[in-house]
Amino acid sequence: MAGELALGPVLDVDGAMVRTGTCSWTDPTLVKETDWYPKRSMSAADRLAHYAASFSVVEADSTYYFPPSPELARSWVERTPSAFRMNVKAYSLLTQHPTRPESVWEDLRSEVLPEHAGKKHVYAHHFSPEAVDEAWDRFRHAVAPLHEGGRLGAVLLQYPQWFTPKRANRCELERVRERLGDLPACVEFRSPLWLAEHDRDRTLGLLGDQDLTFVVVDAPPASELPLVVAATSALAVVRFHGRADDTWNKRGITAAERFRYLYDDEELRQWVPRVERLAEDSKEIHLLMNNCYQDYGVRNAADLGRLLIEAGAAERT
Repeated sequence: MAGELALGPVLDVDGAMVRTGTCSWTDPTLVKETDWYPKRSMSAADRLAHYAASFSVVEADSTYYFPPSPELARSWVERTPSAFRMNVKAYSLLTQHPTRPESVWEDLRSEVLPEHAGKKHVYAHHFSPEAVDEAWDRFRHAVAPLHEGGRLGAVLLQYPQWFTPKRANRCELERVRERLGDLPACVEFRSPLWLAEHDRDRTLGLLGDQDLTFVVVDAPPASELPLVVAATSALAVVRFHGRADDTWNKRGITAAERFRYLYDDEELRQWVPRVERLAEDSKEIHLLMNNCYQDYGVRNAADLGRLLIEAGAAERT
């Protein structure tokens, strides 16, 4: 089945394979409020196949809220062409985010330490180290079919703002390779301290030593995240969060509303030389739009691909 499916464009920029796509293909505002999908009643399989015919990479974000199953990963392999790539966002419990107890594997819920029982959210430190190790093992096992099927781009480890460059957190990064085995992984920091001038080289060096991809971010000034264009592995990843200052830290809104921002051509054109710079130090580049409000993400992903072609990128066949 996969061999019969169409694949979105894959570009060549100075010898590097470049893919554009979005950080979600199922956001309700895209599915219900636009006509980008031919039918609003499409099956999950048809929707993913339609997406893959337009773009050659996507990020699965549902896995952040609920850990995936091997069966789900296998279904993604079956629904996509062999050259398609999917990045998978790590389950929130694994990256020190607040996690809803009902999303935790049922048999592990009882492993919450007594002093944290009954709370609205749980964190990794609310469990024993053995339970946390088991959660990592289960996540790795669930994602393995994507890797075995040649579809896995990388596991995205997005760490929260309170994950700062202290010794314990550096040790946490050093354990990623042990926990994920040979699964490719990329790391996005939300704390700007990792990329402060006095720590930047150390941070990038640590990721490079662990064969972890540094995630370059395009984000609003309110994020305080500096723009650092660098590659630490054969894969380079850029995530575009829009530039809406007023919603970056706003509470009580959906992710789509938070990243509601439509880039114009001039803003995206600034990324052409940056992509060329990444191509010097990597073999593959994923350019992922996280401004997944209505059709903003798919429009901008297509826009960026067009601008790269206008600048001389060739489409691979």
